[in-house]
Amino acid sequence: MIDAALLEKLKSYDTPTICNALEIVDPARRLTGFTTRPLVCPFPQLPPIVGYAKTAAIRTTHAHELDAKAQRAQRIAYYEYISASPQPGIMVIQDLDGADVGFGAFWGEVMSAVHKGLGLIGVVTDGCIRDIDQWSPGFQALAGSIMPSHAHVHLADYAKEVRVAGMLVRSGDIVHADRHGAVTIPEALAAKLPAACDLLARKEAVILEMARAPGFNVAKLKEALARQDEIH
Repeated sequence: MIDAALLEKLKSYDTPTICNALEIVDPARRLTGFTTRPLVCPFPQLPPIVGYAKTAAIRTTHAHELDAKAQRAQRIAYYEYISASPQPGIMVIQDLDGADVGFGAFWGEVMSAVHKGLGLIGVVTDGCIRDIDQWSPGFQALAGSIMPSHAHVHLADYAKEVRVAGMLVRSGDIVHADRHGAVTIPEALAAKLPAACDLLARKEAVILEMARAPGFNVAKLKEALARQDEIH
């Protein structure tokens, strides 16, 4: 786990800025670690979230293979897993239905309330969600689609490596997400990100100040780029 103050600081940046900062502290991150397919965000007004990944996989197009007693035991074990340290948690759930991904919803009014009550702050899934108007307030969601039915939805597994919208996630990974998508933050790089974000902001401010002022032209753009190169 990283320092709580650092976790709080990372919430002050949007996810694209975090992606940019990761490229500075680790150039190899340009091609990995973030969602690469679009996700629906029904609550774009919510601020960025940062937390520790709680992973799971679901299936929806056929009935659960376990009997009722085993299903209950699996579900209780899952709840114990997601409520355990580290917190705050962000659910990252992969839908294993292949061509039928998003056929049925694991997430809705009840599940958003249960997960929020157990200390989680949001979900990132390539599956579908529903009950948008009844959704637990403040619980962020990024989903592959919005659909009406839960079909045969059931847990296939949890606490294992998953891939959601192109982003590979392991249980316990640090995840940053907002309306744009999500990105994983290697623990070893987390402390370097605020300084990188500040550097980016100072460099961008030079360009933005000139671009937004009357009389902006190519000559002023060249001047801004030269000034930008001097910022370290």
